[in-house]
Amino acid sequence: MLLTVSGPPGSGKSTTAEGLAEAFGLDHVSGGDIFREIAAEHDLTPLEFNKLAEEDEQIDRDLDRRLREIATEDEDLVLESRLAGWLAGEYADFRIWLNAPLNVRAARISDREDKPVKQAATETRARAGSEAQRYEEYYGIDINDLTIYDLSINTARWNPDDVLDMLTTAIENYEEESDEGKYPTEGISYDF
Repeated sequence: MLLTVSGPPGSGKSTTAEGLAEAFGLDHVSGGDIFREIAAEHDLTPLEFNKLAEEDEQIDRDLDRRLREIATEDEDLVLESRLAGWLAGEYADFRIWLNAPLNVRAARISDREDKPVKQAATETRARAGSEAQRYEEYYGIDINDLTIYDLSINTARWNPDDVLDMLTTAIENYEEESDEGKYPTEGISYDF
């Protein structure tokens, strides 16, 4: 089973993906972990590599290519990244989108990265705009189009355990014979 967990920074992707992997005995592949691997291959710290990525679009493309390869070649995993649902496309059994209001996500990021909430909100808002533009330009993906996702949850409404319980219940109760079809990911250019 291939599950994807996508959403903006601070939405609870990592926590949820780790919980799903454990609940279903799946491997967990994080886009952030792959990014750090690529950084190490270039003998750079993740922070140095992130600065370089702002100027070199091939870094994004290399990361996305690796995630797409993992999605098309591996089974029995949870793939986590902002674009995981789009990159896995038709290979995913379930595509999950997590979100929360910006103020909630900024507070979570503030706690995680030890920075002021206002700064986290400003950076997160700017990052979202930049990423949306790049995804559209690179691949023809409208990151705000959530129609491809099977499940979408506002993680600010429930605690992490409850979010995991909802998702686990939905996945466990899935019956393939009554499935009338998932949304296709059409018009995407996987040009890495």
